[in-house]
Amino acid sequence: MNSDLSTQITVMFSALNTKSAADAYPEAKALAKLLTSRCEPFTVERVAAKPTDLTVFATAAVEMWLRAVHSFLISASLTEASPIWASVAGYYSSHYVVRAFSHLFGLFHLHSAKRLIQLRREGKGWVYEIIRKNASHREHKLYWKYIAEHIELKDDPFFYPNREDIPESDGSHRNRANYADHVNTYPTFKPLSEEYLARRIQKIAEFEFSAVPIPNADRFPDVATVQLLAYHRLVKFRQLLDEVVGADNRFWGIQRNPAWKPKDLTFEVVEPVFTALYSRS
Repeated sequence: MNSDLSTQITVMFSALNTKSAADAYPEAKALAKLLTSRCEPFTVERVAAKPTDLTVFATAAVEMWLRAVHSFLISASLTEASPIWASVAGYYSSHYVVRAFSHLFGLFHLHSAKRLIQLRREGKGWVYEIIRKNASHREHKLYWKYIAEHIELKDDPFFYPNREDIPESDGSHRNRANYADHVNTYPTFKPLSEEYLARRIQKIAEFEFSAVPIPNADRFPDVATVQLLAYHRLVKFRQLLDEVVGADNRFWGIQRNPAWKPKDLTFEVVEPVFTALYSRS
């Protein structure tokens, strides 16, 4: 990891090491409101960022990762009960991880203002680069493209642009579940089972593969692939923060193992498959 990014993430989490994790989260939409107040009326291309602003990027990133973890658990629970919703929840687990990385790296999409805000290092401080949104800046494309091209993840096969014009893609598979008519995939509904969830998590964590699979709308519901990708992306985010911030950070030390997660979710991956992706400096 380059020194500027490592410094940025370290500064983001430093203030969180001095307060209770339970009191660390601001109100809903805090980052969007903060960036709007700093950057309005959007008449310039760069605005100075205050050091305290960086903490809100950290909490936004972690909260988004927790949302991804929760979505993954929903997906795993619904694998047999509802393949459609298992697919949708699994996709959103991946999308929320992509957003978590984006916020951690300093990017935020101000939807209402039609602007992208990029936090950048300048001298000994930081600035906000204000980018006018164009037609290609749709949320489910812009964050994925940003991460796929980011120097930290561009060589990681788990992260790539989210396309909707070909069947083999996360986006096309999600669209099949959300928008296609006559999907007609409705097995007999079974109540959620803690034992089934534990078995499913273990199966995903221990699945061995020689190449990263991609969901395919023509094989819908390709639930196993959707869940596999979501799980490995969750692990990647967690391990990056463990490496840069450390599990002894007061805030991250609690959030990395949320109290509501089942004990069987250990964020482990099978050895030796893709171990290089999880130990890369």
